Amino acid sequence: MRRTKRAVAFLLSAIILISAFGVGASAATEKSVAFPQGSSSVSIYMDGKRVLEGRSALIDSVTYVALRDFCGLVGGCTISWDAKTRTAVVAKGTKVAVATDGDYYIYEDGRCFYTVERIRIISDTMFVPVRAIAKALGVEVGWDNATRSVTLKKTGILPASGDDFYNADDLYWLSRIISAEAKGESLLGQIAVGNVVLNRKASPMYPNTVYGVIFDRKNGTQFSPVSFGTIYQKPTASAIIAAKICLEGYSISDEILFFMNPRIATNNWISKNRTFEFRIGSHDFYS
Repeated sequence: MRRTKRAVAFLLSAIILISAFGVGASAATEKSVAFPQGSSSVSIYMDGKRVLEGRSALIDSVTYVALRDFCGLVGGCTISWDAKTRTAVVAKGTKVAVATDGDYYIYEDGRCFYTVERIRIISDTMFVPVRAIAKALGVEVGWDNATRSVTLKKTGILPASGDDFYNADDLYWLSRIISAEAKGESLLGQIAVGNVVLNRKASPMYPNTVYGVIFDRKNGTQFSPVSFGTIYQKPTASAIIAAKICLEGYSISDEILFFMNPRIATNNWISKNRTFEFRIGSHDFYS
């Protein structure tokens, strides 16, 4: 999160305006874009009019839009660029959204909007997945599978801050169990661990709070960090991000209730009694 705070500080002081930079949000909207091999065009409409032609594409099944062009379409935005960190900062009203090349989320006012695929620089232009940036700027996104087109609708309502949106107790404990169980795993792997906890919370078979799920002892200690005491350690920055993404509602699977690292597990009950779903990094996940 330290990098994010630096980017916001640059905005509030005096970083280079978008009109001056050649990478990031791009000043040349007419410049042709060499999208990656395998990508395809996608139709995007706002108020019945097609928009962002040549400035959007379907890449790895995710709709990407040129950040500057999208912000211009929404209106009321100021954009700046930090070339050192390859970070674009978008200010709209009282909100500041931060997008960094290579990241899988957009940060805004304490919240993390998951992008599913990474933020990219393509042809000296920053492209971001449309759903994440739309959520940050108060735009509704619809998808018509029949026509493979996207519809945009400005709501004029910007998202609540993280302090107002997240349950503080849930964020506190969820970030700690993710950090203790999945430190060093990819962001996706950490999200999956968070999904297990929230899936249990939603299940009638387990306690209905994050804290209750983590410290559940009905059938013995459920999570080894509770026994080892590592649950009380300060969470990593990536674990906090993963916890926020989970609390935003993103789920890899609503079915997974168990996970284990088969290389260090001392008990094989899960693998013998539950249904294997997938593997991410060091963890196998089961329903």
